[in-house]
Amino acid sequence: MAEKRDYYEVLGVEKNANADDIKKAYRKAAIKYHPDKNPGDKEAEEKFKEAAEAYDVLSNPDKRARYDQFGHAGMSGAAGGGFGGFGGGGFSMEDIFSQFGDIFGGHFGGGFGGFGGSRGGQRVNRGSDIRVKVRLTLAEIANGTTKKLKINKSVACSKCGGSGAEGSNGYSTCSTCGGSGYVTRVENTFFGRMQTQGVCPACGGEGKVVTTPCSECHGEGTMRGSEVVEIKIPAGVGEGMALTVSGKGNAARHGGVNGDLLVVIEEERDPQLVRDGDDLIHNLNITVTTALLGGEVEVPTIEGKAKIKIAAGTHAGKVLRLRGKGLPSVNGYGRGDILVVVDITIPSSLSKEERKIVEKLAEQPSFKQAAKVEDQNIFERMKNFFR
Repeated sequence: MAEKRDYYEVLGVEKNANADDIKKAYRKAAIKYHPDKNPGDKEAEEKFKEAAEAYDVLSNPDKRARYDQFGHAGMSGAAGGGFGGFGGGGFSMEDIFSQFGDIFGGHFGGGFGGFGGSRGGQRVNRGSDIRVKVRLTLAEIANGTTKKLKINKSVACSKCGGSGAEGSNGYSTCSTCGGSGYVTRVENTFFGRMQTQGVCPACGGEGKVVTTPCSECHGEGTMRGSEVVEIKIPAGVGEGMALTVSGKGNAARHGGVNGDLLVVIEEERDPQLVRDGDDLIHNLNITVTTALLGGEVEVPTIEGKAKIKIAAGTHAGKVLRLRGKGLPSVNGYGRGDILVVVDITIPSSLSKEERKIVEKLAEQPSFKQAAKVEDQNIFERMKNFFR
């Protein structure tokens, strides 16, 4: 499979391009590679789809932010159609004409730029999106997971199949638009007579009207119901990241296109590990004697416990790094570390015997020199923390 091109490159715009620039660039590409203008040209058709996919992502603020942060990896992978809409391959040419028709002031195929005429004339209803939150543990984030969610939503009527009509003869061609879904108006203006095209008010752009409504859904084509959706969540996702499962939102009136299911990630707070990007931070408390003499201690990891060695003479604030024990990058490039920040537990009170021992230690040369540790230590430790 060929590697996907950068969406900004596909549309020929800079990464800081605004919404108008992206819309103009897509319109230009769509005109250039429109299948009706390039009959039989498979390469032009692929570029037309590629431009539509790029526009689908870059015109949506949430998808664009996710793409800017995670690249194509943030758009891919999920049950029921794939994350990112076009990224999952769930859109046909007809879907593209329907979804982006509004950019061109009417239906995409007929009356656009002088070419095309039969494609995509009728408007297709689209169901609304559904947003749900999913809470994940660090282990689930580290390894990726699959969740099954029961979604209460609008579903297609089981009796009429979503058409809204009672039987195959329960609807007829709209007499207002003649089945095209659009009506043409001619108005006198300062510049002369101008012709405009808009959605038919009688049928709402569908090209047909229900004459005998379904007795179950009363002509809507949808009913309240539920569906169990299996969601594959890739490893490395983060708090607030939104994943899109295409076609798993609310059903549309009269057999239209289903909306999407937006899955927003929430992270469960871990009592021992704090996330910092792909790294995990653990605050390790050790005793004074372990700091002085060294020893072996256990620290938490995603998989369980790991033993690490504490060198004799370890200072508070020292950072020990467990490489590759953090979280995987959502892009699939490498893995973070666990940063163990050492803290030394000082007893709040001493017995008489303990105090005598400490006083004797305080007289020893090594302990007298402890106050003369170079001032740069604190700065070095801070720099080492971020290395």
